[in-house]
Amino acid sequence: MDDLLNHSSNIQKAQTKMQTGVSAGLDDLSNLLRQAKESIQRDPSSMSSALKSLQTTARSRYYKDSKDSDSHNDTEKSKDKEFYKVQKKFHSAVNKFAKDIEKVRARMRRKNSLNKIGSFQRFTQDLSVISNPEAFAGKEYLLSRALAIHFIRQGQFDLCDTFMREAGIAEEDELRLTTELLKKEFQRMYTIMQELEEAHELTNAIQWAQTHHDELAKIGSNLEFDLHRLRFIQLLSQQKLMEAVQYSREYFGPFGDKHINEIKRMMTSTIYYRTLATSPYADLCSPTLWADICREFQKDFCSLLNMSAESPLHASVLVGTTALPVIMKLYKIISAKKTEWSQQDELPVELPLSDDLRFHSVFACPVSKEQATEDNPPMMMPCGHVICRESLTRLSRSSSSRYGRNSMRFKCPYCPSESAADQAVEVYF
Repeated sequence: MDDLLNHSSNIQKAQTKMQTGVSAGLDDLSNLLRQAKESIQRDPSSMSSALKSLQTTARSRYYKDSKDSDSHNDTEKSKDKEFYKVQKKFHSAVNKFAKDIEKVRARMRRKNSLNKIGSFQRFTQDLSVISNPEAFAGKEYLLSRALAIHFIRQGQFDLCDTFMREAGIAEEDELRLTTELLKKEFQRMYTIMQELEEAHELTNAIQWAQTHHDELAKIGSNLEFDLHRLRFIQLLSQQKLMEAVQYSREYFGPFGDKHINEIKRMMTSTIYYRTLATSPYADLCSPTLWADICREFQKDFCSLLNMSAESPLHASVLVGTTALPVIMKLYKIISAKKTEWSQQDELPVELPLSDDLRFHSVFACPVSKEQATEDNPPMMMPCGHVICRESLTRLSRSSSSRYGRNSMRFKCPYCPSESAADQAVEVYF
């Protein structure tokens, strides 16, 4: 997996170089067009020669397989190579990444773990057979909103403005106001995260956490303490022992009830402040602490905005691509058996999703084996066991038919207790 991460980083670097190279090539082509336009405006009679010159230059510089060899000098060849070289490197990196994934799949298949890597499946089938073109009919505005907010969450503020302008979002639209408010918040978030990640500067992050102390406490966040702890460790790593001790006295007090063991450990680590990195407390100065605090800050910042740390659009696309192999296999089985799946908003198989992609609790009735719905919610009996309402009703009716109309009590399917349908209470997840 480390190799895949390294190659993923190489793809990102190659993509950046490709974007830079292509942009430079397009700028050069734009200059050629501008020069030709100016030449024609100065002397309209030279239009034919100007266009011919433009065609020759463009062909020599940008046609990948130009047959006009006479117009190729060494400079033109070098430009041609440079223009296409960055694109070739990017595509080579992508192809190599795909091959590496196949190698990982082969190794994991030998370990009988192929079921855990459904997201690595290569798609060579026609995916249009399992798509629904009408799924987003009439929901264009919702799609525009999802895209605009996604761009804001990714810090691509200019792209968001361009998208809304080209999508025809009116200036007075509520989405404009929403994105402007979110833009200010996320600009601040990314500024602080950049300070944490690149400069290891904690001042603004600590100030933000102190300003939102009450809100962070309500959601059970440890961000403020973790920031103070990291500042203490930073001072200790710089061998500023007295400053670190003074800092702990000033800021650790309010966190003593909840984090007393961690505070004790940090104060004991001052014994090794000269060799902290090789001491029994080396984990306190782990380089991953800065990446961890960035993720924690982003998560809690978004939580106070009533938003998830990850973009919902990103999560939706990730879940969709993960589910594609399973859905494609299901389609083939159903097609081969010439049957149809009649249930709406439900799949007959479970999707291999990781825990971080499961956002809603799902209850399956232990009696009927069916998933609970709004019309068939989970009901808890006095004994504490939970079944769906329809199963509860069937048990009650079965008891009435067996022991008489007036007998409404029935035995729990999982314990000797008896209860009545009107004693059960609905359970909310």
